[in-house]
Amino acid sequence: MTIDPLLLKKISRLSYIFMCKRALSLLEAFGEPRRMSKPNDLEHRALQLIVSLGNQGILQSDLWRKLGATSREGSRISLKLENKGLIRREQELSNGRWTYRLYPKRQPASIDSVLTCPCLTCPDDTRCGALGAVSPNDCEKLTNWILTLAQEETGSPGEG
Repeated sequence: MTIDPLLLKKISRLSYIFMCKRALSLLEAFGEPRRMSKPNDLEHRALQLIVSLGNQGILQSDLWRKLGATSREGSRISLKLENKGLIRREQELSNGRWTYRLYPKRQPASIDSVLTCPCLTCPDDTRCGALGAVSPNDCEKLTNWILTLAQEETGSPGEG
């Protein structure tokens, strides 16, 4: 299988853009790792576990068991993560007891997120750039694609 060099260039450019955005969002979400103290290590492990389970979520009681923490620590960790805006908690009845199911607010980026990007098939790709004749800043197709993604993510209805 031969890969078209222009397609590879487009994918590389998009990958770089999304990696930069992902790195910024991770820094916002987790802070700088070297500043993490021991308790935050447990928070970090909890968040990784919650994110890895995705839309399935995890019961708060199962989380603290998997982390080897006490129920008090598990409760405090989930509250901290919720207050930081990293997870959401939904009350659930499990085995006759009330607990919370924890869900991540953000999912890791994947290549699937850029497959529909108009830049991959744009005829102006060779002229496109920050200082080029065509700019991503003024591209109507790119703007519409980003707005569509944002609407799908928030679940809000589209305009017109």
